[in-house]
Amino acid sequence: MKEFVLTVLNQLGLAVWVEVVTQTPRCTYYFGPFLNTGEAESAYKGYLEDLSQEGAQGIGVQIKRCRPQNLTIFEDSLGKEPSQYRPAVSLGR
Repeated sequence: MKEFVLTVLNQLGLAVWVEVVTQTPRCTYYFGPFLNTGEAESAYKGYLEDLSQEGAQGIGVQIKRCRPQNLTIFEDSLGKEPSQYRPAVSLGR
């Protein structure tokens, strides 16, 4: 039942996602979907730990309701600045 609810919420853009932006490499990652902010808050520390171990630097986090089209965006190759970069952890709702 939870998977069905997540699918519906995600299709409506109401599911909660963890957006992680790194400066090095310049990437945006999306992790989710989650039913609520509490679930996302419980999970995001593991994502940060994994990225740090892989050498990522300048990591910013935002928890938000959205419907990402791509789960990983390599912005270095696009020549773009990461959007909405936040140098410290931010739990925006």
